[in-house]
Amino acid sequence: MVRGSIGKLVSGSLSLAGRWQQQQLRRLNIHEYQGAGLMSKYGINVPRGVAVGSAEEVKKAIQDVFPNEKELVVKSQILAGGRGLGTFKSGLKGGVHIVKTEEVEDIAGKMLGQILVTKQTGPQGKIVSKAYLCEKLSLVNEMYFAITLDRATAGPLIIACRKGGTSIEDLAEKFPDMIIKVPVDVFKGITDEDAGKVVDGLAPKVADRNACIEQVKKLYKLFCECDCTLLEINPIAETSDNQLVAADAKLNFDDNAAFRQKEIFALRDPSQEDPREVAAAKADLNYIGLDGEIGCMVNGAGLAMATMDIIKLHGGTPANFLDVGGNASEGQVVEAFKILTSDDKVKAILVNIFGGIMKCDVIASGIVNAAKQVSLKVPVVVRLEGTNVDQGKRILKESEMALITAEDLDDAAEKAVIAASS
Repeated sequence: MVRGSIGKLVSGSLSLAGRWQQQQLRRLNIHEYQGAGLMSKYGINVPRGVAVGSAEEVKKAIQDVFPNEKELVVKSQILAGGRGLGTFKSGLKGGVHIVKTEEVEDIAGKMLGQILVTKQTGPQGKIVSKAYLCEKLSLVNEMYFAITLDRATAGPLIIACRKGGTSIEDLAEKFPDMIIKVPVDVFKGITDEDAGKVVDGLAPKVADRNACIEQVKKLYKLFCECDCTLLEINPIAETSDNQLVAADAKLNFDDNAAFRQKEIFALRDPSQEDPREVAAAKADLNYIGLDGEIGCMVNGAGLAMATMDIIKLHGGTPANFLDVGGNASEGQVVEAFKILTSDDKVKAILVNIFGGIMKCDVIASGIVNAAKQVSLKVPVVVRLEGTNVDQGKRILKESEMALITAEDLDDAAEKAVIAASS
């Protein structure tokens, strides 16, 4: 079972399926077993399953939960799609296996603690800390279901396709007419008519239509009450006993709702996230790790993007997006430098500060203190302009640090590229 990504499907165009990109996450992503547990609480049909993290837990799960099962599905748990077609760095092929019960302990043991690489993880892969043991269902039909937020209709949008179990991008390319989209009025909520359109788009073969409508309404209720930004089930399937079952569970949640969804946000798994981004979030910094060689520390998202663009214009590649914000403290600047210098790929650092609300002397003091705490082994190019710029330049000069100063952004980018390549 391959977990797809909606990408730009909502607006009618296809996302770049199979292409890995680093991106800042503005939403919480949870594991499949956690999503299935949440769905179950809302009365949604899910396979019987249990998450395990050790050989002892595998044995106990088989004895307590699956004493009479002859076969089980063993699913590696990482926060990325394409697990079924992934490969472990140990050489094991596939992150999802259907095996005889007596083989479960062996295959789970080969997954736990290992790195799984999929088309969505990038070449570095992600570590598997949990395996999800599920009952093997007798599926007679696989479909696709998702709810996401749509800018065009300013509300939730339900996407359904009568084919599922594979990438939604591939389905959209091969069978565009099979995909239906049902917008839901956020003020009225989902109606029986809305849910009926979705079920007709799924075109179930054996499940009762009214029962399917109720399942769709429960999924919508979960989406709204839990502040989801995405609820994706691929496949949502019919079983031989005529049930509509969520055979997969991918849920994302709005970070702005963390204050009222404390139980859900307690499920966050930092081990699946870029450690630099975890550290940045703790320091209240906006950071995105990229693949370049020039570390950037800038105040303001627009200026940060302009800085990245001009680095590219001069033949360099940015190693990150790092916006310290308009009112960063000296401590945040120190943390920003720690994050930048923790990246082995960084060959030079470009500090580009325009002092509006942010004061240049605060940035300068932060740079000096960071140099004292962090062993700076790469050249640092600094461009300061704006509020308290003279004080900032004086602080840097009196520190006797080996800094490369720049008069404007173009000069700074050129010097940073030269410094990184020397």
